[in-house]
Amino acid sequence: MTQEIIIILVMAVPMILFGVYPGLKLGEFLERKYNIGESLKRKIMIITTVVFTLTLSSLLYYI
Repeated sequence: MTQEIIIILVMAVPMILFGVYPGLKLGEFLERKYNIGESLKRKIMIITTVVFTLTLSSLLYYI
């Protein structure tokens, strides 16, 4: 179990390259649509990037 988690986290490092773009786009969209502040935009971008990266790397591991 812990070995699987470690492998997924190691695979997540290169997947950050693919996860940054959706995070940026979502942050910009929410800033335009709902007029959110800069600090909230940054938090949304970081959370989206991390979630997308971990999801992508776990899908690659289990498929």
